[in-house]
Amino acid sequence: MVKIVALGGGTGLSILLRGLKEVSSDITAVVTVADDGGGSGVLREDLGMLPPGDVRNCILALANKEPILQDLFHYRFEEGRLKGQNFGNLMIAAMVGISESFEEAIKKISDIFAITGEVFPVSEEDLVLYAKLDDGTTVVGESNIPHEAVKRDIAIEKIWIEPKDAKTYDMVVKRIQEADIIILGPGSLFTSIIPNLLVQDVVNAINQSSAPVFYIVNIMTQPGETDGFTASDHILALKKHTRIEKLDYVVVNTGEIDRIVLERYERESAFPVSLQEKDIEILENLGIKIINGDFVEEKKGYVRHDAPKISRNLLRYVERVYKSDK
Repeated sequence: MVKIVALGGGTGLSILLRGLKEVSSDITAVVTVADDGGGSGVLREDLGMLPPGDVRNCILALANKEPILQDLFHYRFEEGRLKGQNFGNLMIAAMVGISESFEEAIKKISDIFAITGEVFPVSEEDLVLYAKLDDGTTVVGESNIPHEAVKRDIAIEKIWIEPKDAKTYDMVVKRIQEADIIILGPGSLFTSIIPNLLVQDVVNAINQSSAPVFYIVNIMTQPGETDGFTASDHILALKKHTRIEKLDYVVVNTGEIDRIVLERYERESAFPVSLQEKDIEILENLGIKIINGDFVEEKKGYVRHDAPKISRNLLRYVERVYKSDK
């Protein structure tokens, strides 16, 4: 069985996990915990716990229980004092209350949902994300960074976490060391992917791994984070803001998107991430191979990655490597 480690956060990682579950049962999801917005932010502030939202989405993606239990875990209250709060977040908060640690609570929730694989927060420490914009402004908090960048119409110059010496779990390092394939993304570059790589234990383990590392580029640019970015810009940003050295493959969508859907995104200042000749040259000079193809899926006017298709492509790569090594 192919051992997969996927790192990220937000909806991008959870979508990918649904595809990975079709090709392997040995999956480890490592999830950012810098979220400070929405219901997760409220629980983080009120209870002093790690934000549960991204972890919850990954558990749901890997769950194998009956739909009614998944619907309950996904339910969001619409009225009263709990309006806007997610039942799954509250369930995780309650489990934290009767457990020795956040990690133990997630393990118990994962057992309840009989998930395929494991889900780990990238750190048990209370991580806060900081960014310095091009005009010198310092922004504190994951949810504030893209908002402030859009408001000021300015790019992110530097990004970091506090505490800077945050540690990950020993088991996360072990899973990375044992992995046959390591996947970064898809997801918000500066607020979902990079925060994981700012935990030095994590990036060191990836750099020392013998497994190939794949970076899945977002289909669309994200206002306040990757405005005007092409495929290679994502890689250059990873190298600028983190100590990542090992990047072997970049997965880029070159499939067509419906014009009406594109117009909807354009109204929100989001555009397809392109793969141009300059990107190919830059990536080749960095020794990074390109996997491009039609990896886009459209649902209800939104685009997302075709996770099963990407997962099958990555699995075929690993199988070819195994065969060539024999």
